[in-house]
This record gives sequence, C-alpha cells and structure tokens, in this order.
Amino acid sequence: MARSTFHYVTFIRTTPEKLWSALTEDSEFMRQYWFGVHCESEWRPGSPWKMVHSDGSVSDLGEIVAAEPPTRLVIRWRNQRTPELAAEGDSLCTMELEPVGSAVRLSIIHTVERDSSKLIEAVSGGWPKVISNLKSLLETGAVVLGDFGKK
Repeated sequence: MARSTFHYVTFIRTTPEKLWSALTEDSEFMRQYWFGVHCESEWRPGSPWKMVHSDGSVSDLGEIVAAEPPTRLVIRWRNQRTPELAAEGDSLCTMELEPVGSAVRLSIIHTVERDSSKLIEAVSGGWPKVISNLKSLLETGAVVLGDFGKK
C-alpha cells in the first residue's frame, strides 16, 4: 500500500524533560503554542487521546501507541471534524526527542497508509506553525504566531 508522509525536524534550546512536558503534560502551556487547542490523554500505551479546541469541541481522536518519556511518543490519530479527512482512516504521528548539546532535536513523522493523503496535506501546513510557536515559547517565553488563520 502507498504511504503519505510528513516529516518535520527542528532543534529547540531546552531539555528533553521540559519538551516532553510541553508536548504532553502541561495543558495550559499547550494552549499557548497550539492556538487554544490542547490534547488530553494519560500518555501511556493503550490510553485514549483527543485534541480539544477552546470551545470544547473535539477534532481528533486516537490512542497512545507508545510513550517513552522523554524520548518517544506515538499516537494513532483520526480526524473527526472533516468527513474527507476522517474517511482516510487512522494516521500515525511519531515524535522523537533527542538531546543535542544544549538543545533537543524534535522529529515529527506523520503518516497515513494511502497515496496523496488530504490529512497529510493538512498537517503539513499545521505542524510547522504549531512547532514554531512551541520552539519560540520555550526559548523566549512568547509565541511567534498568535492567530493560526493569519499569514
């Protein structure tokens, strides 16, 4: 079967523990860099995962496939909001954190087992904005993009 993949890598001046917390444990911090969105889970393999918007609506649901704090997180992820994206089925989002000097290399690989995935097209536009905000917030205390919809 064909596969659509989005791969994003950045280096963030922080520790693996602080980055892991920002990605998983600190909902208030997450809302700052993810444009009001936060993710809820127990962050253990097999536990449910969901993406919750500021109005309380849920756009994505899934399950934690692997959680190895503070180095690796894998989420089975399915969009719930857009029928065309939901019809593509589950995607897999893998986040790997690797210390490099005084920084952490964050690698995100988001895949769907289908050719020309609309979900991968959508996350390809979203992940760079979210992770740019995360990087800036961790390094400077402020996000760089305050409004997701504005260019």
